[in-house]
Amino acid sequence: MPIYEYQCKACGHQMEALQRMSDAPLTDCPACEQAELSKKISAAGFRLKGGGWYETDFKTGSKKNLAGDAGKSNKDKPAAAGTVKAS
Repeated sequence: MPIYEYQCKACGHQMEALQRMSDAPLTDCPACEQAELSKKISAAGFRLKGGGWYETDFKTGSKKNLAGDAGKSNKDKPAAAGTVKAS
């Protein structure tokens, strides 16, 4: 379940709520008890890094974007067919 952030327009109270995606947004502020809560837009609190299903499972051959390949430069990679590699 995602964590949503809310802010009250009346008193400025900020809070987080663990809710299902299908749940209706909260409206009542627990601090001032007015129906002035609004959902805030925020970034996810984590980033998936490294090798894993999300990075490798649906890609084939040279399309795989492995974490260990990030440090390689273009000169280390083979030239595409029909192109000339400058020295």
